[in-house]
Amino acid sequence: MSEGESAGSDLLSVDFEIFGHVQGVCFRMCTEKKGLQLGLVGWVRNTYHGTVQGQVQGPAHMVDEMKRWLGEEGSPTSRITKASFTNQRTVDRLELSGFVTRF
Repeated sequence: MSEGESAGSDLLSVDFEIFGHVQGVCFRMCTEKKGLQLGLVGWVRNTYHGTVQGQVQGPAHMVDEMKRWLGEEGSPTSRITKASFTNQRTVDRLELSGFVTRF
């Protein structure tokens, strides 16, 4: 999907923050890869307090799959203790393009 693409009310946007041992374990790289694999758009970044934050947008069923992956699987050597999902909303059109790491 690309920025501005519409699929009716089937598009979701959600912010996330992942807690645990999630920095220095390729979590951002794996998140980008998984998001692209699922056809989602979004961004991901490390925070100064040791978590990983981001936003994903795309078809509702794929956003749900990404939420499951973020909360339960993550990168191979990560240890997720908590996943927080906020600001979930339907969107008429994607507000982002691609899936990137922000610094």
